[in-house]
Amino acid sequence: SSTADSARFSPAEEEAFRRLSRRPDVYEILQRSVAPAIQGSYTVDLKKAILCLLMGGSRKRLPDGMRLRGDINVLLLGDPSTAKSQFLKFATRVAPVGVYTSGKGSSAAGLTASVVRDARGEFYLEGGAMVLADGGIVAIDEFDKMRPADRVAIHEAMEQQTISVAKAGITTVLNSRSSVLAAANPTFGRYDDTKSASEQIDLMSTILSRFDLIFLVRDVRDEDRDRMICRHVMGV
Repeated sequence: SSTADSARFSPAEEEAFRRLSRRPDVYEILQRSVAPAIQGSYTVDLKKAILCLLMGGSRKRLPDGMRLRGDINVLLLGDPSTAKSQFLKFATRVAPVGVYTSGKGSSAAGLTASVVRDARGEFYLEGGAMVLADGGIVAIDEFDKMRPADRVAIHEAMEQQTISVAKAGITTVLNSRSSVLAAANPTFGRYDDTKSASEQIDLMSTILSRFDLIFLVRDVRDEDRDRMICRHVMGV
């Protein structure tokens, strides 16, 4: 991903952006521009959520000095083959700073920070995905495959947007002002209509509470809908 400072726009492009911002349907126009190759009625709200995640909110500083995060965290929970991973990869490509990682191959140190010993025997701090994505987004695929201990490690980063480190004599606090876009599958692989939602979400309430938007993405078995998607895929 490119850095935010590398973006340069011509005066004509800036004027086009201003005209677009004054349009009453700007939200719908931008929503249709999110992953345009992915279509379906179920994607409308997903695209709106990802658009809000990419734009971000406003950080607030209260009179007593407390800071409230403005970044939005989104969880896509649902059936396979519903393009969840493609949404994650699209978001990391278009964001000024984007880091994509898979939950199965991610550890607590890889997501937050680790202390490494160099060839001279000295320790130094190495930032993980949440630190590298400061000012951007982190996309975590297969979120349900992460070990519970590794998921706990990102609690602080998702809410306070900092990572506290106290290892090998190094004590510091790193910034991780990033949005988290995560994708996960239900407990039984696919969503089962005969069971309640709580039985199929194998995530602790402490991590779920840190997501502002949670979407249940279902692959509804409908012949007409499947034919429509097939025609779209063949035409892409």
